[in-house]
Amino acid sequence: MNIDEIDQKLMTLLRENARRSVSDLARALGLARTTVQARLERLENTGAIVGYTLRASATARPPLQATVLMSIEPRSGPEVLARLRSLPGVEVVHTTSGRFDLLAQVVAQSTAELDETIDHIAGARGVRSSESLIHLATKLDRTG
Repeated sequence: MNIDEIDQKLMTLLRENARRSVSDLARALGLARTTVQARLERLENTGAIVGYTLRASATARPPLQATVLMSIEPRSGPEVLARLRSLPGVEVVHTTSGRFDLLAQVVAQSTAELDETIDHIAGARGVRSSESLIHLATKLDRTG
């Protein structure tokens, strides 16, 4: 699928606020409402847009966040991933290149809860070593 500059601008506007009306998007882009509607349908049908989501305010998110980097034993990926799925504080897991094999994004309501989740990750069978980074302040967030 070919995404042009207008599609990029449209998707940027939706990242900022996915609830914007088609009329509002059309005004912002200087296009007819029907043109914007057709572009949205094409982007959805081709899989460029796979859904619309809620972005909670900072006050609605758990107050503590951390990134946990893990080195795992060979062939233990599925077992470690199953363990991570079972932990409610683990929101996202990525495979990585370099010194670590996995990166988990973790949230918690308290330091005790965060400590417990990190301990469960570090103690999981197949995790060779881990390193935790507690998030202090967000300086830039374009995840929209």
